[in-house]
Amino acid sequence: MKQTRDSIADIWGDRTPYFDQWPKRVDEHTIAEPDQWVQSSCVLCSNGCGMDIGVKDGQIVGVRGRAVDGVNHGRLGPKGLHGWVANSSSDRLTQPLIRRHGQLEPASWDEAMNLIVQRSQEIREQHTSGAIGFYTTGQLFIEEYYTLGMIGKAGLSTPHMDGNTRLCTATAAAALKQTFGSDGQPGSYIDLDIADAILHFGHNIASQQTVLWMRILDRLAGPNPPKIIVIDPRQTFTAKKADVHLALKVGTNIPVMNGLLNLIIQAGQIDSAYIDAHTVGFEKLQQIVSKWTPSLVEEVSHVPAKQLYAAAEILGTARSLVSTVLQGVYQSMQATAAACQINNLHLIRGLIGRRGCGIYQMNGQPTAQNNRECGADGDLPAFRNWDNPKHVEELAKLWNVEPNVIPHWSPPTHAMQIFRYAELGSIKMLWICATNPAVSMPELSRIRRILAKEDLIVIVQDAFM
Repeated sequence: MKQTRDSIADIWGDRTPYFDQWPKRVDEHTIAEPDQWVQSSCVLCSNGCGMDIGVKDGQIVGVRGRAVDGVNHGRLGPKGLHGWVANSSSDRLTQPLIRRHGQLEPASWDEAMNLIVQRSQEIREQHTSGAIGFYTTGQLFIEEYYTLGMIGKAGLSTPHMDGNTRLCTATAAAALKQTFGSDGQPGSYIDLDIADAILHFGHNIASQQTVLWMRILDRLAGPNPPKIIVIDPRQTFTAKKADVHLALKVGTNIPVMNGLLNLIIQAGQIDSAYIDAHTVGFEKLQQIVSKWTPSLVEEVSHVPAKQLYAAAEILGTARSLVSTVLQGVYQSMQATAAACQINNLHLIRGLIGRRGCGIYQMNGQPTAQNNRECGADGDLPAFRNWDNPKHVEELAKLWNVEPNVIPHWSPPTHAMQIFRYAELGSIKMLWICATNPAVSMPELSRIRRILAKEDLIVIVQDAFM
């Protein structure tokens, strides 16, 4: 057995101070000496750390971080180091189950797959592709999402695909599309290696992306440490390391962002050349935020004017800036508008598209971004727009189907509407992948009644009972 550290007692491990080049540190937890190491990645938070899985006699016996991986440089968080033991859990499924006479019974893979194909064909012939729906996840690998999206959109031609990502990070997707036109993240983790300032808004990164926080802690311990601003009503682990902590009143994200933007604009700390060349609507933004003086912001948000000035000074003078955003923004009032204002902060300062500058509209689930990138929800793969005929034609050519096969004739069906269609009976088959709507959806009693309908075929793709 080997354990490089007790990651429960010592969550972030020893410091490796740096600037620019993050040193390697390999974390490992094994219970036996592996016969072989299999390359993989950790999908237990949205950091996406590279890892090797240790295998002995066909069983997982441990994991280690991959030193050559640019995301984690060998490090693993507590989930990554210990989550693998669940593979030996007694409720881990190892074969398909088919419900017969009200009871789930073991079946062969061929029997289960053939039954899915048979019932899919019958439903399409009797009711069209619109009678099939998919409710997907944020916990698969990118190749699986792409395959799932291609099955749903090119194979079955159904417009009814959405994921549990609708419940957690739809704000991120909407804000990125509104600001930049597509749902790609404009930044890289390596931007943290040289950033002058880091803004964490509604994001307790110390607890939620522990390896990314290790990277920041190592920057703070090294030369030229970044200034840290945290906007969060709570005194989190992240906030304790902040140079400025704006402990705003819940529900006042937009007033605080408007106040910061106003101070930066009033101080002339904007990049006018960048704004003129690459943005539209600056005058409208300036007009909207102009009324949000520090005194008004303090009255509304309870953030002292002195602290607002201090945060604006850092954000307005930093030569490079990384901003991270998560559920404190996404699960709040006017969430998309608040997330867009964070994007706007980077735009008015011209701090985007160059080294040390980035916006991370983060994901709560491990691979929610991959879902959106690959089209296993309502979107098309590779940030293609369903409302752009050229994008649809390009994708149809790649998939070797006619353009009219790919659903693009109306906006994609969102998750709650998919369940509504199943409730009304127009959706006859619902494929649920690596998520449990019976415990996570709004209106649980209603969702459970829908899933229990005798005329609804439910396919559940999950590793556990």
